[in-house]
Amino acid sequence: MYDAEKRKLLSALSHGAIFLSTTFISIGLPIFVLFVSNDPVVKENAKEAINFHFNVWFYGAIIGVLVWLSFGLLVPLAFLGFLLHWGLTIWALFHVLTDAEKPFRYPFIFRLI
Repeated sequence: MYDAEKRKLLSALSHGAIFLSTTFISIGLPIFVLFVSNDPVVKENAKEAINFHFNVWFYGAIIGVLVWLSFGLLVPLAFLGFLLHWGLTIWALFHVLTDAEKPFRYPFIFRLI
């Protein structure tokens, strides 16, 4: 079978990399995990983390344009996006550390991978 502690660590690293989302290096960690791991749960978590990165960047760009076009009136929307981004990541980390047998699936995101 697969090592549960290694599964937790690699899955948590994949999802936790989003905390470095201001750098493009953050997406490199789940991509690396995807290619080096042979554990199917870890691979699914890495794919989900990669998809979440794309969603965070996409919606962040949309929110950024809306805030700019509204001359800053929609700054609360940016704050809401920030809370959602961090909240979903914390939820994912909690899930992979408490239930290592199932990959985490973020709600309401589009999946490219």
